[in-house]
Amino acid sequence: MNILIADDDVELSQLLKQYLEQENCTVHTVSDGQAAIDLLNKQTFDVLILDVMMPKLNGFDTLREIRLSSDIAVIMLTAKGDMVNRIVGLEMGADDYIAKPCDPRELIARIRAVTRRTTTTATTNSTNADDDEVKLDDVTIMKMSRQVLLGNESLHLTSAEFDLLLVLIDKAGALVTREMLSKEGLGKRLKRYDRSIDVHVSSLRKKLGTDSHGRERIKTVHGGGYIYVIYPNE
Repeated sequence: MNILIADDDVELSQLLKQYLEQENCTVHTVSDGQAAIDLLNKQTFDVLILDVMMPKLNGFDTLREIRLSSDIAVIMLTAKGDMVNRIVGLEMGADDYIAKPCDPRELIARIRAVTRRTTTTATTNSTNADDDEVKLDDVTIMKMSRQVLLGNESLHLTSAEFDLLLVLIDKAGALVTREMLSKEGLGKRLKRYDRSIDVHVSSLRKKLGTDSHGRERIKTVHGGGYIYVIYPNE
């Protein structure tokens, strides 16, 4: 796995680099946002570990620029207890976040979680080409290539948004709890006060829009979770 760490804390970057290399990862480090963007334009990475506070370009501006052309999995590094920055990062397209100072063991678990479904999907469909496409109304999900079409238009989703949409459509018409979405979609146990699911689903709603009759596709069941709605044929 090829990983890029963007953090101006050199000591922490080296610590994470050493740990991740022990897990058979290839790790590159940069100390500012612009350097991260430049390197991403030259090389392909599986995951970007992105600090919020950096010189030249902060993590948010860097993420905004990256999301214009890339759907690389992004894990934000945020200050401990800083829920505002976590939510902002998720709203801007981050797949997950972890608080600093971070435990390298937790970081590798998060990395595995954001890449797990990508690997599983590709492996499954390499032996079953018929399972590559899922279609519901005007939404088409191509599992192997991890592409989504809305009508004939390509829909740009982050890795987390894609995984959550796949779970919701797979269970369309049924209630999917936030705990289930977190476990099956993001590969992690839902923690108290964790709003990542809600932020990702909110972003999904905006990108999917309403159906041709102006009806919402994903409904919230307060205290329960979410339902990808199946409307009767008209």
